[in-house]
Amino acid sequence: MHKINLVLAMFVASFTFAQTVSDSIVTNPKSQQNGAERILSGNISSGVTVGGYGEITYNQPEGDNGELDVQRLVLLFGYKFNDRVQFVTEVEFEHVEEVYVEQAFLQYSLSDNVNLRGGLMLVPMGIINEYHEPTTFNGVERPSVDKSIVPTTWREIGFGVAGRLDNASMRYQAYIFNGFQSVNGSKVLGGANGLRNGRQKGIKSTIDSPTFSAKLDYYGLPGLRLGLSGYFGRTQAEDDVEDIDGTSVGVSMIGLDARYAYKRFTARGQFIHASITDSEDYNALNNADLGSALQGWYVEGAFNLLPQTKQQQLFAFARYSDYDTHASVAGGLIKNEAYDRDEWTFGLSYKIAPGAVVKADYQLFGDGTDSDSPNQLNIGLGVWF
Repeated sequence: MHKINLVLAMFVASFTFAQTVSDSIVTNPKSQQNGAERILSGNISSGVTVGGYGEITYNQPEGDNGELDVQRLVLLFGYKFNDRVQFVTEVEFEHVEEVYVEQAFLQYSLSDNVNLRGGLMLVPMGIINEYHEPTTFNGVERPSVDKSIVPTTWREIGFGVAGRLDNASMRYQAYIFNGFQSVNGSKVLGGANGLRNGRQKGIKSTIDSPTFSAKLDYYGLPGLRLGLSGYFGRTQAEDDVEDIDGTSVGVSMIGLDARYAYKRFTARGQFIHASITDSEDYNALNNADLGSALQGWYVEGAFNLLPQTKQQQLFAFARYSDYDTHASVAGGLIKNEAYDRDEWTFGLSYKIAPGAVVKADYQLFGDGTDSDSPNQLNIGLGVWF
């Protein structure tokens, strides 16, 4: 019995220590980390690290009933086998009843600057797909560019290399992934949501041709972080149809992003363009309306209304977004102006403690049809630990 108690005590001590390894939330874009990076950078010699983040939201469109939702609760687990080998996973509960594994990868460190990774990983495109913990962005909802153009949260199974070159003030990532699924008994891709419904998410994923993804981040200037992302390949189709014209399309996506912080002021922006080849054949075969190009961008500015000496922060922010899933169309497809959308978001982010935020914002929606889209009030709670 004494031996059992001793083992339990040792386990609890190790477990508790692991939880406190990365207890600070870094907001400076130069050194900002996401949940997985915080686990990997922990200074424990071995053992378990635990973290998590979550969001509870209230959305109230004008003229309609509101919606309350536990949007997501994510549990992060890491295990460090030794100084070279670590495992990271995220288990996500969405809307209370849906469960997904968002990340699950093994990292082997060849050196301080070269890390091999394999498993289910985030595709490095733009800002939010990698940095979506609720205390890291303003607004109750993630920017729409990172839903309709970059299909956040975008993760696939693959392998590759990642690291930092501090002498050059650069972080790099390069991976081979399986691609989007384009047909699954019927069409998967379409005009309104672009590539979003083609995410395979590591669920018995089909692969017939790999895709390549890479990102470079530069942080050599004070307070500034610049990112250049790329994703290239073809969508995936099942064996019995993969040789039929129109069952797959080519995807080339380029992203530019910037984050800046100076005293109480922060700003960020992002531009994403995706070129879709063979969309005409895909639309003809599947009776679909997939565009031949998707494009979106946003700019945001925020100012902390509280003194810098305060631990709490109250950011007032404004963001303008413009995104079009029919930025270009091929063949006889007629451009749908309703897919050319824009929005203004104005709000507050009250960071009541490092890792805890209360948010409120108001959104104005528009599209190319000049129709009156209902505006929306959003209120949310977010945590990250």
